[in-house]
Order: sequence, then structure tokens, then C-alpha cells
Amino acid sequence: MRVHTTLGPGLLESAYEACLAYELTKAGLTLERQKKLPIIYGELRLEEGYRIDLLVDGCVVVELKAQARLDEVHSAQLLSYLRLSGCEIGLLINFHVPHLRDGIRRVINTRK
Repeated sequence: MRVHTTLGPGLLESAYEACLAYELTKAGLTLERQKKLPIIYGELRLEEGYRIDLLVDGCVVVELKAQARLDEVHSAQLLSYLRLSGCEIGLLINFHVPHLRDGIRRVINTRK
């Protein structure tokens, strides 16, 4: 919330990512930024799969957006990241809203 309150809407995702990473690290959480997420299909491993914006404490996937509105495809993208990573909980955070509480969606991976 502090990042959104300070910066407001209208910036690029990368700016919010850097500031949120700073705040989470300052709070004592461990995180990885732009963590590579390979796709494994049978015996095929595609290293150039996807990148998780933030992986917090090795178990929470955070996908950041700066869009006029979130669509179902954004939730589906996060759910795919959860399934590929084996994580259970993800947060989809859209900073392009007047009040951040309106831009947060929690997504749960029920298939592990």
C-alpha cells in the first residue's frame, strides 16, 4: 500500500516492482525478482518459458500490472505461474487504480 500511496497510478510496472521489492526486503522478507520459470513438457524443458515478477519467501507468486483494468486472462496467467512453480498462493496486483485495494486479487492453486 505504501508504494501505491507514494507513487500513485500511471507508472510502468518495472517502477512498482523495484519499489515493492525494496519495501518487502526492508520488511525482512526474502524475494527473487524476475525469477525464470521454465516450462516442462514431457521430457522437454523450455528454459525461456516465463518470468515471475516477484517470488516472496519462496512460496508466494506476485504478478504486477499497471493496466486500465484486469481481465480474466491476467488471473489465468497467474494461475499458470502457480501451477508451473508448484506454489499455492499468488497475488495479482494492479497499480493503475485510484485505490490499491481495488487492484488486488488473490489466486489459489488448488491443483498441486
